Amino acid sequence: MHTSRLALLILLFIRTLAFGQQAPAKAVTPALDLTPDANGSLSQAQMQQLFRIVAEKDLANNKLQRNYTYIERQVENKLDGKGKTKSTVVKTYEVLEIYGDQVERLIEKNDKPLSQRDAAKEEEKIQKIIDKRNNESEGERRKREEREEKDRENSRKFENEIADAYNFKLVGTELVGGREAWAIDGEPRPGFVPHIKEGKFLSKFHGRVWIDKADLQLAKMNVECLDTISFGLFLARFHKGSRLMLEQTRVNDEVWLPAHVMAKIDVRLALVKGFNVDLDQTFRDYKKFRTESKIIAGGEVEEQK
Repeated sequence: MHTSRLALLILLFIRTLAFGQQAPAKAVTPALDLTPDANGSLSQAQMQQLFRIVAEKDLANNKLQRNYTYIERQVENKLDGKGKTKSTVVKTYEVLEIYGDQVERLIEKNDKPLSQRDAAKEEEKIQKIIDKRNNESEGERRKREEREEKDRENSRKFENEIADAYNFKLVGTELVGGREAWAIDGEPRPGFVPHIKEGKFLSKFHGRVWIDKADLQLAKMNVECLDTISFGLFLARFHKGSRLMLEQTRVNDEVWLPAHVMAKIDVRLALVKGFNVDLDQTFRDYKKFRTESKIIAGGEVEEQK
């Protein structure tokens, strides 16, 4: 998923509870036993097993997700100290697939096409990405692949923290996008000791996730920051009460893609500059990037014969 200025902040939430979307799948999905007890409840062991399976499913889904392009519309409302909107910026992006990575190209601002000058800047940005990969040396390629593998390994380690970090409660079955999903609440588990640095953030969030019963994929989540947290080189701080809602949709009977994201974020950077924003993102026009296509100059797609 791509966002603009607040991307890293929102992705922290998503990575925390959406099962680490940066790594490819590698494990075989184990058998899942969700037989309830006499009281109609599931044990913590069953819930942990479910979440580990959903994690593996999500990682496999991420590989398919990279084969799709789509349009992302982002509405960012900046709020004053009383929570009232003081300004609004609307940006629309085309999410492209370039050499296996998803890249944003800004195509509209405030629901109007870009000026020729701004459009040219966006095309130049895309072309620089293409040229960089086309001209990549063997050494640069190797270093990039090593970084990517390190990121994948870090994501795998992070995944293993998820199931152990929370006490889960099955709330019931609800419809999400017209499909049946388990609604599950997650509360930080007292005494949880993380094994990696990023795992320390898990105890600072709680919320509800909806797991599609047929696909065992994350259909929706709604999480809240329980306490102020600090992270990053420049000391960004999320404040208590920051929230995120993510909803995904099934496309082409093969992949789950983002449909809607809403966030209310109160964050301060380097203890100086603060952002209090409501963010609303919608996604549409999903198109599969054909394997027989290639990106040419200007970021356009050319079909291969």
